[in-house]
Amino acid sequence: MHATKIIKMAKAGSVESNDILIMMSPGEGSIDMEVESVVFNQYGDDIKKIILDTLNEEGVTDAKVIVKDKGALDFTIKARVKACVRRGSEQDEL
Repeated sequence: MHATKIIKMAKAGSVESNDILIMMSPGEGSIDMEVESVVFNQYGDDIKKIILDTLNEEGVTDAKVIVKDKGALDFTIKARVKACVRRGSEQDEL
């Protein structure tokens, strides 16, 4: 597995209905995540798992992640996390 280092603050998505805003910055040795969602009581654990699994797939082990969800579906969450990783690590292939 390749390692990806977040080197600058980045964001992807929006706070529009059915979307999610992901903001990411360099961490302090681990993944630190704050999640705010209109459906947190019902799907908070699922949202966190999708984000953590996607970060793991991208090789990110050190980042501060702030999430503002407005009811995004799984594939939207995954796409936003991947875009944010690319922007924060200066890998602009997306």
